Amino acid sequence: MDTPNNAAETPQTAQTVLAIDLGGSHVKVHLSTGGEKRAVVSGPDMSPDKMVKAVREMAEGWNYDVIGMGYPGPVSDNKPSLDPHNLAAGWKDYDFEKAFGKPLKLVNDALMQAIGSYEGGRMLFLGLGTGLGAAMVADSVCLPMELAHLPYKKKKTFEDYVGLRGLEADGKAKWRKSVADVAERLRAALQPDYIVIGGGNVDKIKDMPENCRRGDNENAFKGGFRIWQDPALKLGSSLV
Repeated sequence: MDTPNNAAETPQTAQTVLAIDLGGSHVKVHLSTGGEKRAVVSGPDMSPDKMVKAVREMAEGWNYDVIGMGYPGPVSDNKPSLDPHNLAAGWKDYDFEKAFGKPLKLVNDALMQAIGSYEGGRMLFLGLGTGLGAAMVADSVCLPMELAHLPYKKKKTFEDYVGLRGLEADGKAKWRKSVADVAERLRAALQPDYIVIGGGNVDKIKDMPENCRRGDNENAFKGGFRIWQDPALKLGSSLV
């Protein structure tokens, strides 16, 4: 029997992947075979059912075998383990694979962008957006990290200084200094070979801090493809 959409019987590199980048302001989709990227507004009224419906509508007419999806929060056993801050309720333990009817790998959105940015060795990824996303890829082992709420200074967290709140409260000049300082502290603690700084606010940094490279939000799609197509990547069972 012909089973073209069965991931177990299709070579990974031959599979067409639908990448879904879910954020607090937009849901974006793209195919590994190329073509146009599509997006719709998300926001506080976006439930998981509405997101699935929106993705189905955006991807109507597209042919794909598997799905790689980035989620703005922690993931366990291929499902969200917490509701996101900027969307509606109901995401925790939602079964996206069942909802889409396709093989699906779900990872934290910072990790998906990190995977798309990875160029070997030990890499720390920092995503500057509404908050602070973080992940490491060390010798192709993919590690989501929750660094945003660690204490930093003046009884505030890293996220308070380098997230959107810090940018709006301190202005660009002070915020850029905070980004450089946080990057250096995390470099000293975690000992990566290099740091990639991405996220929606990375374009507000004129000069990258030492040992840091500028990321690209398009790498989120690349990461969604790579979690299916790169056999060297190691994703623990608790991460997908």
